[in-house]
Amino acid sequence: MQTVALVDYGSGNLRSAEKALRKAAADLSPAMDVVVTDDPKRISGADRVVLPGVGAFAACKAALEARSGVMQALEEAVRGRAAPFLGICVGMQLMATRGLEFRQTAGLDWIAGDARALAPADRRCKIPHMGWNALEGEQDDSLFVGLAPGTHMYFTHSFAFYPHAPGDVAAWSDHGGRFPAAVMRDNLAGVQFHPEKSQDAGARLLVNFLRWRP
Repeated sequence: MQTVALVDYGSGNLRSAEKALRKAAADLSPAMDVVVTDDPKRISGADRVVLPGVGAFAACKAALEARSGVMQALEEAVRGRAAPFLGICVGMQLMATRGLEFRQTAGLDWIAGDARALAPADRRCKIPHMGWNALEGEQDDSLFVGLAPGTHMYFTHSFAFYPHAPGDVAAWSDHGGRFPAAVMRDNLAGVQFHPEKSQDAGARLLVNFLRWRP
């Protein structure tokens, strides 16, 4: 049975992400085992890895680093073995070269770019951005199969990950200005929205991730 490691480093959306992933995995054949873990051996050996995240970039990075061996295990699984990876919200932002929230903090540097503050041109657009927004742009047909452009997902964030290479953006959204809603490169995928809070559309995306063979 394939294993999906949901990395436990104290993220606030861990349990909701676990519930949504278990539901998605239950619909698959053969079944997949979703394991919530901070055990480096389980992470490094997992068939797929999911990194959740809410809160500040620097705090999430520090929490990851505080789990002995977890950073190295992520590198081994995701970069070494090319296990499919999904970052959710701050978990996506941590893929960046650096985060610019409060101070500059080094990210995982898996996709070159910066996690920086949203800067809506329309003053009516409040920060943090919370609510349902449509996906725009050419979406990858593996992670987004069955989801039409214009599908709404649930967002709650003040920062976003802006890759240096436009081709790394898999979907956009708009909150007084466009921002990346999803990124993809090779075996790496990240979503700024919360699929675990996005009802049927989010559930479909998680099933797509569990079926994804980059």
